[in-house]
Amino acid sequence: MTEGEILQKYAFAKDVLAVAILGGVGDWSAYIGAVQGINHDVEQFEVAKFGEKLPEDIARLIFPQVAKEYIWRN
Repeated sequence: MTEGEILQKYAFAKDVLAVAILGGVGDWSAYIGAVQGINHDVEQFEVAKFGEKLPEDIARLIFPQVAKEYIWRN
């Protein structure tokens, strides 16, 4: 795995997507953003680049498995 790699994505709705991203030292963070809802496999990269960073407690609820495997990036 490499830094910036998307570990997991979660669609809250057709046009709202959250992604968990791998950091450079085995850490992670999560972002959320509005998308067109046409192709989440493509749109996940837009959220990773331009999305709003989620608070740690919310990110852990959305991505519990990622939270178990990696340390949160502040």
